Amino acid sequence: MGNYSNKFELSTAPKLKDFFITEGAEISDCQHALWRAKTKNYAATFYNTGKFLIQGADITDIVTKVENFLNISAQTVQEIREQHSFVKKIGVDESGKGDFFGPLVIAGVLVDENNYELFRKAGVKDCKMVDDKNINKLAALIKNNSIFSVVTISPAKYNELYAKLKNLNKLLAWGHARAIENILEKTDCSYALSDKFGDEKLIKNALLKKGRNIHLEQRCKAESDMAVAAASIVARAGFLSCISEISSKYGIEIPKGANARVIEAARQISSKYSKSELINTSKIHFKTFEQV
Repeated sequence: MGNYSNKFELSTAPKLKDFFITEGAEISDCQHALWRAKTKNYAATFYNTGKFLIQGADITDIVTKVENFLNISAQTVQEIREQHSFVKKIGVDESGKGDFFGPLVIAGVLVDENNYELFRKAGVKDCKMVDDKNINKLAALIKNNSIFSVVTISPAKYNELYAKLKNLNKLLAWGHARAIENILEKTDCSYALSDKFGDEKLIKNALLKKGRNIHLEQRCKAESDMAVAAASIVARAGFLSCISEISSKYGIEIPKGANARVIEAARQISSKYSKSELINTSKIHFKTFEQV
């Protein structure tokens, strides 16, 4: 049976009760609770203390609906969960996989009871929710207060590995595994978390001796977890630094993503040097390469 636990202000109870009514749940009284909502798939209880509990065989969909309905960011929800049951972990995330220019950067960050609160107060969250102008500041804070690892796969190396593997998920898994292993070389940890992509066995199979004993969880929207959020920021900072270096080297502003501005920049490099020079700046399996 699955369990979801959270804590809300009591003022949330009426709104949440109306939500479950629209979901077709049967509302009833419950001892020590404001109400209980029940369907054939789950039971949801809002206690007098503000504690909210969902139990059932498969609660993934209803939990997602509740969080979306209350407009609670996944980051806030995860903070509440971790404050109540903190687990030391290695978070892993990447940056650059959707960008034509630049490297693929994978970072791992160990978050424990010593740095969790510091990161929370500093505003560490999924890098997609942080302006690029603030990334470096947060990345420096994280690096100065954690054990971390950064695996940077340069465009040239990326193209070489992709030509061999023919699969981005295998390449991602290799990088994630290296980031985890690098941290385990410095300290012990029994739990690692990453975003879910491809076959879950990919990262596990890529782990070496030290990593084989770790409990590895791969979760959709794992960036809501503090450790993965911290890793996303460190990875993003590394990616942006490399983009800046490419811009300086070739004397043009290198845009992010894979859009019309990217194509124009690639054509400038191709025209000034050669198309083969894009191997050293870009991910050439992208359709953008053929457009250039």
